[in-house]
Amino acid sequence: MEKLLKTLTRAVVLECYANRYARRALREIEGVYREMLVEMVEYAVKYKASQETLHNVFYEKFRERYPWLPTRVIKGAYRDAVRRAKSFRERVKKGKVHKDKPEVKRVTITYSDSQDWRLEDGIIKLRTHRGWVELHYRNHKQLHRYLCSGWRLASELRFKILGKKVIAYLTFTREFDVSYDPKNVIAVDVNENNVTVAVFKNSTLTDVYRVETGLGGIAIAYSERRKRITRGKSTKVREVKKKLRKLREKERKLDVLRKTAKFVENLTIENKAVVVVGNINEKAKERMEEDANSKLRHRIHQWSVKKLIKLLDETPVHVVKVSERGTSSKDPFTGRRIKRFEPLMIRTAVKGVKRVKVMKIVFRVAKISGKVLERDVVGAINIGLKYLNSDGSLMTLGSTGAHEVRMKLVIPHRGPTPQTYLKLFTNIESGETPLRRYLRSV
Repeated sequence: MEKLLKTLTRAVVLECYANRYARRALREIEGVYREMLVEMVEYAVKYKASQETLHNVFYEKFRERYPWLPTRVIKGAYRDAVRRAKSFRERVKKGKVHKDKPEVKRVTITYSDSQDWRLEDGIIKLRTHRGWVELHYRNHKQLHRYLCSGWRLASELRFKILGKKVIAYLTFTREFDVSYDPKNVIAVDVNENNVTVAVFKNSTLTDVYRVETGLGGIAIAYSERRKRITRGKSTKVREVKKKLRKLREKERKLDVLRKTAKFVENLTIENKAVVVVGNINEKAKERMEEDANSKLRHRIHQWSVKKLIKLLDETPVHVVKVSERGTSSKDPFTGRRIKRFEPLMIRTAVKGVKRVKVMKIVFRVAKISGKVLERDVVGAINIGLKYLNSDGSLMTLGSTGAHEVRMKLVIPHRGPTPQTYLKLFTNIESGETPLRRYLRSV
């Protein structure tokens, strides 16, 4: 058993209310903060300056110009400027920005030290040039959960002013001792409409889960809805803006991804395993989009693999990334290349809260040496085998016990169901099912 110390960070957003006196003081700080930030960001981008360099260059200058301003507000602007400059340089490298310097549009004020702010009795107190002011917030379950469950409140506070409201961002950190057995692996293959998970215990395949996310269908549906809303109209029209704001594609997709990550996290902790995922970065997605048409490019761009990997990284489990090259086209038994997969759609009944729902599931299957192979399952298994093999290459799967593995359906908002689609790696002639009848005819 191996151990790993992992530090996780969480942000809590609070909607606060302040009186007129407090809002006036915060707006005066906001105006000055914006002026300082513009100068610091421009300098940081030009000279790749650190916080220490910005302090040496700007501290005395701003202390003389704004003697009434709390000194740690200036120090908070250092952090903000360095972050913005770093983000701007990264976007320039990726070819997403074609400007000489970043534009400061929105300002989120940073208080870098807890000496200038406090959290007590449902109130956030801030030190300003007009004295201490109070920000009141309503009961917040997420904040109370972090305060009472071992999370440590960081010294940095960020906030922004929106009309009569003040949005405050609190940061919490916590260290976790992650224990895992390197021979226990949860291999994750992220696809457009599902996430396939292969479970290895002591380097032996034991279970396969198929999490039906439906994210590809959600992306296509919202794309068509946006087209209908904007057809023949400008997106600047008030009515069109209002309808577009009501679309909640991002929230729906994020909810599904969080539930999927939670399922993988629970499975990993239960088996004391390591999570292995395919390393799909932004460059890989760009290469996929090169020769694709506009619709396919949109679907690839909406592919949520990076977001799911990020959510898994934010859980108390050990996550390892491996190359996905060749994982979906190689037989895990023989190591031979699978030349062709055939589409197959089956229907299955899933029990809901009020009624039984019929789901349509699309498989891509192949018949190799009398065995049934499903493309997404093959990808997940080979990702796990790449990690288990010391040199990172694909290796063949042992034949012992593999014929007992079944693929199980998981629906994120309903949890695992007892429905099993098919017994994996069985001989096609053993038993009669629609899937086997179909494969005999191929």
